[in-house]
Amino acid sequence: MSAQKSKPTSVVGALFGFVGFSVLAGLLVTIGVTPAIAVAGMTASSSIGVFESIPEYIEIGKLQQRNVLYGKHNGEDVPFATLYAQNRVALKWDEVSPNLKNAVVAGEDRRFYEHGGVDLTSLVRAGVGSLAGGLGESGGGSTLTMQLVRNIRLAEAQELTGDAQTAAVKDAKEVTVERKLQEMKFAIGLEKKYSKDDILLAYLNIAYFGDQAYGVQAAAQHYYNKEASNLTAVEAASLIAMVQYPEKRNLATPDNYQANVDRRNVILASMLKEGYIDQKAYDASIDDAPETYVKLTQPTQGCAAVTYPGAQQFCDYVKKSIKDLPSLGKSEEARLANWKTGGYKVYTTINLDLTANARAQIDRYAPPTETALLLGSAVNSVEAGTGRVIVMAQNRNLNEDPEVTDPNVTALNYSTDRDYGGSSGFQTGSTYKPFTLINWLQNGHGLSEVVNGTPRAFTPMTVDGQQYSTVDGEFPRGYAPKNDDGGNPGYVSAQRATALSINTAYTAMAQKLDLADIREVASSLGVHRADGQELLDNTSSFLGTNEIAPLTMAAAYAGIAAGGKYCKPIIVDQIVDFDGKEIGGQPQECNQALDPAIAAATIQGMSQLWANGGTGVGALPADGIPEIGKTGTTTEKDQIWLIGSTSKLATAVWMGNVKGKVSLRTAYSPATGTTYANARAQFFRDVQTVNNTVYGGSAFPTADPSVVRGNSAQAVPDLSGKTAEEAASTLRGLGLSYVDGGQQESTAPIGTVSATSPATGTQVSQGTAVTVYTSVGTNAATVPDVVGTSYRDAVGAIGAAGFSKIVLAGYTVGNADNQCEVSLMEPGGGASVDKGSQVAIQLYGNAEGRDPGNCT
Repeated sequence: MSAQKSKPTSVVGALFGFVGFSVLAGLLVTIGVTPAIAVAGMTASSSIGVFESIPEYIEIGKLQQRNVLYGKHNGEDVPFATLYAQNRVALKWDEVSPNLKNAVVAGEDRRFYEHGGVDLTSLVRAGVGSLAGGLGESGGGSTLTMQLVRNIRLAEAQELTGDAQTAAVKDAKEVTVERKLQEMKFAIGLEKKYSKDDILLAYLNIAYFGDQAYGVQAAAQHYYNKEASNLTAVEAASLIAMVQYPEKRNLATPDNYQANVDRRNVILASMLKEGYIDQKAYDASIDDAPETYVKLTQPTQGCAAVTYPGAQQFCDYVKKSIKDLPSLGKSEEARLANWKTGGYKVYTTINLDLTANARAQIDRYAPPTETALLLGSAVNSVEAGTGRVIVMAQNRNLNEDPEVTDPNVTALNYSTDRDYGGSSGFQTGSTYKPFTLINWLQNGHGLSEVVNGTPRAFTPMTVDGQQYSTVDGEFPRGYAPKNDDGGNPGYVSAQRATALSINTAYTAMAQKLDLADIREVASSLGVHRADGQELLDNTSSFLGTNEIAPLTMAAAYAGIAAGGKYCKPIIVDQIVDFDGKEIGGQPQECNQALDPAIAAATIQGMSQLWANGGTGVGALPADGIPEIGKTGTTTEKDQIWLIGSTSKLATAVWMGNVKGKVSLRTAYSPATGTTYANARAQFFRDVQTVNNTVYGGSAFPTADPSVVRGNSAQAVPDLSGKTAEEAASTLRGLGLSYVDGGQQESTAPIGTVSATSPATGTQVSQGTAVTVYTSVGTNAATVPDVVGTSYRDAVGAIGAAGFSKIVLAGYTVGNADNQCEVSLMEPGGGASVDKGSQVAIQLYGNAEGRDPGNCT
């Protein structure tokens, strides 16, 4: 039931509701429209034709209004961003103050509840006025329903774009006899279809109140910082005073106050006359100055207005992904149109608290204020097994104004692909190596399998099943990568090569694989170039030369951590439309990209990053939660990565040059007192430590020993006692190649094998070159094992073996029972060395590790 006072429907109202349109048109010409028609050069009969040619109905339809994004804060869904084409919140009847309903009726259409859409009294008055000045702004006679028709046409025009929109707006605003007749007929149609309250509510929701405020809710919030349900009589009258001249009477500037007050007081007087307010309320309102109730509040529209730390780029990513959300429509065009109409509540995947922590760590470890280089940084966290994006933050706020040139803001989203944020990605360095490790395991190789990591020229390489000695001429003298530390690790296992990120060892692994297959492994885990080009599989690609977005890499690692189940990143859990109906979120797109057994072995291979000299030492959170990971550093050290994952959440931390090639190994961070590269471990730890308090994690599945061991490896045989020719024949028979290492002094019989590299029993790949050394049997001797014997006995035994250079190298902490016993020796017992070599021994001393005074 309406909040307005009840008025009976008049005979005139009934007439306009049911009389035939031809009769109505003739009646309008006779009593009100004739003078205007005469001015326009139209006859009464022609006006009847125009009237009858107009369609009968126009729909109120959906209005453009706000879309609101929600994220998790303290475990609850909270709004964090508002996006709209028009600043409007469509209200329901009981959400509108009775003062507003009364004010609009009193101010715009006092007989609203009596007429049937067209008010004859007003038309007569408007017709008389048109005799003097023609039909213009004063031509009037428009009821609220006719004004609603005009606003509907304007709203429909706003849905268009470009020239079509301009023409439609002009057509809707045009003031002609034809347009007035059209408004009349559409108004009568609306009155037939909708109740008076529906029409009045639609008018309040659709009206423009100036300064980009559409509808009474947005206007109340903008001008008074309050809800439309709580407006006083004077506030309501001031709002309704704006609707005819929103640019001249809005309350955004004191320059408009007087014009607003003049019209406001007319409306208040009408409200008093109609009995909507009493004399006391009128007297209090008529003297109220706008300064006492205007509290101008700017709307927080757009992603740049997001105040939750770090969440601006995520908001922008959602906005750019609207075209992909199937629940918004069947086509991209439909989705964008529906989003423009708005009214959606979008429940996203972002955790605002974890994102705020990520931004705080970014600001500490990679501030945008760095002057030595254009430093960028991003943190992305993706939920394993779902693909939900939990964290997205970077070191520069979002800039949505192309005129702004502040270097501390950017229009680029470093986390995403070019099509969704403008960035073309960054070289990933060794964070790409797990894809090689996966393909290594897929081909039957094992984690304990040893490869030759000696720096050298590597030829040939295989691409798509074809071997290239120069790989399309890229490296005519062979591909010769360097290790990050410049060292020569020699033979090393795949497990150790992963922990220490040894380029040469991984090149040896890649040489036994197909580079195209490594690319396909990466692709199966969602890895793609950020610029939209094909993922490269050139010679150096397996070491991380493709430019990839951090979000993409985080999602790939989440796929590994989830047992090989890759899920495409998603950012929307649920969307609720204006009617409160859940229409669905972003569907999860998951597939089993890896055999779970391969994934489990890969996880084991990536588990040693944090210890035993791995490149991620110091980065593991001290919470006992199992975690895998990999570091990455580009050749020029201009891009630095660390990506890790628990069983629940993968996090990628990137920092690097947005432009240029400044080494992060030499650029110092004032906040941390060390280089940006050195701060990488602490950076990751401080992000993931907080992430783990929310997501936790459990033990990863135990890897199948047969997969870890592999089935393509061959143990280096014991070749002792064999001649060089016999050794070569044995190795070739096992699928290994023979390399002559030359002669060395040894206790082995002259001319027989004295040692091999790799050593006997080492698991190596088919085709591995085994270096064989033969004995010259000269002054070599075997060092006796004297650990645990007394000093005097040790000296005697070593001397008896032919060694004269015996050195006491110090003492280790001991007790009364083992003082003066040998604790360590170098070379170790059993080593075959020249008799002139020095043999150093160390003894157990007292509790302080000192000579107890009686050892020698």
